[in-house]
Amino acid sequence: MSVHLRPEEIEAESFRIIDAEVGKHTWSRDEWQVVRRAIHTSADFDYARAMVFSPDALSRGIAALRGGRGLVTDTTMALAGINKRLLERFGVGASCFVADPDVSELAASHGITRSIAAMRKAATDPANGVFVIGNAPTALFELLRLVREEGLRPDLVVGLPVGFVGAEESKEALIREASVPFITNRGRKGGSNVAAAVVNALLLLALENEEKGP
Repeated sequence: MSVHLRPEEIEAESFRIIDAEVGKHTWSRDEWQVVRRAIHTSADFDYARAMVFSPDALSRGIAALRGGRGLVTDTTMALAGINKRLLERFGVGASCFVADPDVSELAASHGITRSIAAMRKAATDPANGVFVIGNAPTALFELLRLVREEGLRPDLVVGLPVGFVGAEESKEALIREASVPFITNRGRKGGSNVAAAVVNALLLLALENEEKGP
Protein backbone atom coordinates (compact mmCIF):
# COMPACT_ATOMS: atom_id res chain seq x y z
CA MET A 1 0.00 0.00 0.00
CA SER A 2 1.25 3.49 -0.86
CA VAL A 3 1.55 5.87 2.10
CA HIS A 4 0.80 8.68 -0.32
CA LEU A 5 -2.84 7.77 -0.88
CA ARG A 6 -5.28 10.57 -0.16
CA PRO A 7 -7.90 10.00 2.58
CA GLU A 8 -10.69 9.59 0.06
CA GLU A 9 -8.63 7.00 -1.83
CA ILE A 10 -7.99 5.06 1.38
CA GLU A 11 -11.71 5.10 2.17
CA ALA A 12 -12.64 3.96 -1.33
CA GLU A 13 -10.14 1.10 -1.15
CA SER A 14 -11.41 0.13 2.31
CA PHE A 15 -14.97 -0.04 0.99
CA ARG A 16 -13.80 -2.12 -1.97
CA ILE A 17 -12.17 -4.60 0.42
CA ILE A 18 -15.27 -4.74 2.61
CA ASP A 19 -17.54 -5.31 -0.39
CA ALA A 20 -15.27 -8.08 -1.65
CA GLU A 21 -14.94 -9.85 1.69
CA VAL A 22 -18.64 -9.73 2.51
CA GLY A 23 -19.74 -10.73 -0.96
CA LYS A 24 -23.44 -11.32 -1.54
CA HIS A 25 -25.76 -10.08 1.19
CA THR A 26 -29.43 -9.31 1.74
CA TRP A 27 -29.15 -5.68 2.84
CA SER A 28 -30.90 -3.03 0.76
CA ARG A 29 -28.70 -0.52 -1.01
CA ASP A 30 -29.18 2.14 1.70
CA GLU A 31 -28.94 -0.30 4.61
CA TRP A 32 -25.62 -1.47 3.23
CA GLN A 33 -24.26 2.10 3.34
CA VAL A 34 -24.88 2.04 7.10
CA VAL A 35 -23.63 -1.51 7.71
CA ARG A 36 -20.51 -0.94 5.62
CA ARG A 37 -19.55 2.15 7.62
CA ALA A 38 -20.01 0.22 10.87
CA ILE A 39 -17.58 -2.38 9.53
CA HIS A 40 -15.24 0.32 8.21
CA THR A 41 -14.88 2.06 11.56
CA SER A 42 -14.46 -1.14 13.57
CA ALA A 43 -12.80 -3.58 11.11
CA ASP A 44 -15.37 -6.05 12.45
CA PHE A 45 -17.25 -8.07 9.88
CA ASP A 46 -19.73 -9.36 12.45
CA TYR A 47 -21.77 -6.23 11.74
CA ALA A 48 -22.54 -7.65 8.30
CA ARG A 49 -24.82 -10.18 9.96
CA ALA A 50 -25.69 -8.62 13.33
CA MET A 51 -27.16 -5.22 12.42
CA VAL A 52 -30.92 -4.79 12.78
CA PHE A 53 -33.09 -2.03 11.27
CA SER A 54 -36.72 -1.33 12.01
CA PRO A 55 -38.72 -1.09 8.76
CA ASP A 56 -38.92 2.71 8.89
CA ALA A 57 -35.53 3.43 10.43
CA LEU A 58 -33.81 4.89 7.39
CA SER A 59 -36.72 6.97 6.14
CA ARG A 60 -37.51 8.34 9.60
CA GLY A 61 -33.87 9.01 10.43
CA ILE A 62 -33.09 10.72 7.15
CA ALA A 63 -36.24 12.84 7.39
CA ALA A 64 -35.34 13.86 10.96
CA LEU A 65 -31.84 14.92 9.95
CA ARG A 66 -33.03 16.80 6.89
CA GLY A 67 -35.62 18.49 9.08
CA GLY A 68 -33.03 19.72 11.57
CA ARG A 69 -34.27 17.66 14.50
CA GLY A 70 -32.00 17.73 17.54
CA LEU A 71 -29.51 14.91 17.99
CA VAL A 72 -28.40 13.67 21.42
CA THR A 73 -25.53 11.29 22.17
CA ASP A 74 -24.72 9.45 25.37
CA THR A 75 -20.98 10.18 25.17
CA THR A 76 -18.77 13.05 24.07
CA MET A 77 -16.81 10.49 22.05
CA ALA A 78 -19.84 9.69 19.89
CA LEU A 79 -20.56 13.39 19.50
CA ALA A 80 -16.97 14.08 18.46
CA GLY A 81 -17.12 11.43 15.74
CA ILE A 82 -20.19 12.81 13.95
CA ASN A 83 -19.65 14.92 10.84
CA LYS A 84 -20.11 18.53 12.00
CA ARG A 85 -20.14 19.94 8.49
CA LEU A 86 -23.16 17.86 7.56
CA LEU A 87 -24.90 18.54 10.87
CA GLU A 88 -24.51 22.24 10.18
CA ARG A 89 -25.72 21.86 6.61
CA PHE A 90 -29.01 20.43 7.85
CA GLY A 91 -29.27 22.71 10.86
CA VAL A 92 -29.05 19.80 13.30
CA GLY A 93 -28.13 20.78 16.84
CA ALA A 94 -26.09 18.02 18.50
CA SER A 95 -25.73 17.65 22.25
CA CYS A 96 -24.32 15.41 24.95
CA PHE A 97 -25.51 16.16 28.48
CA VAL A 98 -23.65 13.53 30.48
CA ALA A 99 -21.04 15.99 31.81
CA ASP A 100 -23.49 18.80 32.64
CA PRO A 101 -23.47 19.89 36.29
CA ASP A 102 -27.26 19.61 36.61
CA VAL A 103 -27.08 16.06 35.26
CA SER A 104 -24.46 15.14 37.86
CA GLU A 105 -26.63 16.66 40.58
CA LEU A 106 -29.72 14.79 39.41
CA ALA A 107 -27.79 11.51 39.26
CA ALA A 108 -26.40 11.99 42.77
CA SER A 109 -29.69 13.06 44.31
CA HIS A 110 -31.68 10.18 42.75
CA GLY A 111 -29.02 7.47 43.01
CA ILE A 112 -28.96 6.88 39.25
CA THR A 113 -26.22 6.90 36.62
CA ARG A 114 -25.34 10.12 34.80
CA SER A 115 -26.31 8.34 31.59
CA ILE A 116 -29.86 7.89 32.88
CA ALA A 117 -30.01 11.49 34.09
CA ALA A 118 -28.71 12.73 30.74
CA MET A 119 -31.48 10.90 28.86
CA ARG A 120 -34.06 12.43 31.19
CA LYS A 121 -32.69 15.89 30.44
CA ALA A 122 -32.63 15.22 26.70
CA ALA A 123 -36.25 14.07 26.76
CA THR A 124 -37.44 17.39 28.20
CA ASP A 125 -36.70 19.20 24.92
CA PRO A 126 -39.24 18.31 22.21
CA ALA A 127 -36.77 19.48 19.56
CA ASN A 128 -34.64 16.40 20.21
CA GLY A 129 -35.55 13.60 17.84
CA VAL A 130 -32.48 11.47 17.18
CA PHE A 131 -30.97 9.62 20.16
CA VAL A 132 -27.55 8.03 19.68
CA ILE A 133 -26.33 5.56 22.32
CA GLY A 134 -22.95 3.95 21.81
CA ASN A 135 -21.78 3.23 25.31
CA ALA A 136 -24.25 2.98 28.18
CA PRO A 137 -26.93 0.27 28.31
CA THR A 138 -28.53 2.21 31.17
CA ALA A 139 -29.10 5.13 28.79
CA LEU A 140 -30.92 2.86 26.34
CA PHE A 141 -33.00 1.21 29.06
CA GLU A 142 -33.97 4.65 30.35
CA LEU A 143 -34.86 5.87 26.87
CA LEU A 144 -37.18 2.91 26.45
CA ARG A 145 -38.75 3.62 29.85
CA LEU A 146 -39.39 7.20 28.75
CA VAL A 147 -41.08 5.84 25.62
CA ARG A 148 -43.30 3.45 27.56
CA GLU A 149 -44.14 5.58 30.58
CA GLU A 150 -43.79 9.22 29.57
CA GLY A 151 -44.79 9.28 25.93
CA LEU A 152 -41.40 10.07 24.40
CA ARG A 153 -41.54 9.50 20.64
CA PRO A 154 -38.06 9.57 19.09
CA ASP A 155 -37.69 9.97 15.35
CA LEU A 156 -34.86 7.45 15.52
CA VAL A 157 -32.82 5.60 18.12
CA VAL A 158 -29.33 4.47 17.18
CA GLY A 159 -28.78 1.95 19.95
CA LEU A 160 -25.31 0.42 19.95
CA PRO A 161 -24.17 0.19 23.58
CA VAL A 162 -21.16 -2.02 24.18
CA GLY A 163 -20.17 -4.29 27.04
CA PHE A 164 -20.89 -7.34 29.14
CA VAL A 165 -23.55 -6.03 31.53
CA GLY A 166 -26.85 -5.08 29.97
CA ALA A 167 -25.65 -4.18 26.48
CA GLU A 168 -27.10 -7.19 24.71
CA GLU A 169 -30.27 -7.10 26.79
CA SER A 170 -30.89 -3.40 26.19
CA LYS A 171 -30.62 -3.88 22.43
CA GLU A 172 -33.01 -6.80 22.48
CA ALA A 173 -35.45 -4.60 24.43
CA LEU A 174 -35.10 -1.93 21.74
CA ILE A 175 -35.84 -4.47 19.01
CA ARG A 176 -39.00 -5.52 20.84
CA GLU A 177 -40.22 -1.92 21.19
CA ALA A 178 -42.31 -1.72 18.03
CA SER A 179 -43.19 1.97 18.43
CA VAL A 180 -39.59 3.19 18.07
CA PRO A 181 -37.70 3.46 14.77
CA PHE A 182 -34.24 2.04 15.47
CA ILE A 183 -30.88 0.90 14.18
CA THR A 184 -29.04 -1.53 16.43
CA ASN A 185 -27.13 -4.79 16.46
CA ARG A 186 -27.43 -8.05 18.28
CA GLY A 187 -24.82 -9.04 20.83
CA ARG A 188 -22.29 -7.36 23.09
CA LYS A 189 -20.45 -5.40 20.44
CA GLY A 190 -21.03 -1.73 19.73
CA GLY A 191 -19.36 1.47 20.83
CA SER A 192 -19.37 5.21 20.38
CA ASN A 193 -17.25 4.98 17.23
CA VAL A 194 -19.75 2.61 15.59
CA ALA A 195 -22.71 4.72 16.67
CA ALA A 196 -21.07 7.82 15.17
CA ALA A 197 -20.34 5.92 11.96
CA VAL A 198 -24.01 4.96 11.65
CA VAL A 199 -25.06 8.59 12.03
CA ASN A 200 -22.49 9.69 9.46
CA ALA A 201 -23.88 7.16 7.00
CA LEU A 202 -27.37 8.55 7.58
CA LEU A 203 -26.11 12.10 7.06
CA LEU A 204 -24.54 11.09 3.75
CA LEU A 205 -27.80 9.43 2.69
CA ALA A 206 -29.65 12.61 3.68
CA LEU A 207 -27.23 14.64 1.56
CA GLU A 208 -27.73 12.26 -1.34
CA ASN A 209 -31.50 12.61 -1.06
CA GLU A 210 -31.18 16.38 -0.98
CA GLU A 211 -29.06 16.43 -4.12
CA LYS A 212 -31.60 14.24 -5.92
CA GLY A 213 -34.29 16.77 -5.11
CA PRO A 214 -37.96 16.11 -4.28
